Amino acid sequence: MLLKERAGPISEQQRRLLEEAEKSCSRLSALLSEVSELSGLEGGTASFNRSRIDLRAILRDSVRALPELPDRDVAVELATGSGECTIDGDAVRLKTALTAVIAALRRELVTSDRLLVHERARRHDGHDVSWIAVGEPERIDSLSRADGASLTTFDEWRGGVGLSLAVARRTITAHGGLIWSPVEESRAGAVIVFPRG
Repeated sequence: MLLKERAGPISEQQRRLLEEAEKSCSRLSALLSEVSELSGLEGGTASFNRSRIDLRAILRDSVRALPELPDRDVAVELATGSGECTIDGDAVRLKTALTAVIAALRRELVTSDRLLVHERARRHDGHDVSWIAVGEPERIDSLSRADGASLTTFDEWRGGVGLSLAVARRTITAHGGLIWSPVEESRAGAVIVFPRG
């Protein structure tokens, strides 16, 4: 109400202070929401609105939903296999999780202005899966061909992104999926795997 000047005019300095307070309140509200979400996922009380969904459509929506980077421009390019790729899942939760992972990896890029997201059907541990490799152009082929020996646990506690990656990993796991990082450099990309159905 103060920013809308309902109580009268405010100075530019007051406006800047009020805008900063509003941003801080928004960040605190988002953090509290993430804590609640994480608690529900860890405690097994989170509710899922599951249905048959097209994972490739969710990936497209996740890339479209990426927030702007304030300090630089990093293009995100999506390539998927052909046709429909259905899984049993909660479309809203999966979109949020995939958007968080892709946004974090895009933000961490230091040597490139492009992030690639490649999804392909393949076999893993005797099962048909959707294998999603996310990384810089020079790493995407090795991530797409990776096996368990070249991957390690995804670091969900990276600085600067609140609890969104912790929530994302648990959401992916709750959908029967897995998320890994390359062994040689854990922040060089990620592999997300979902069972195909």
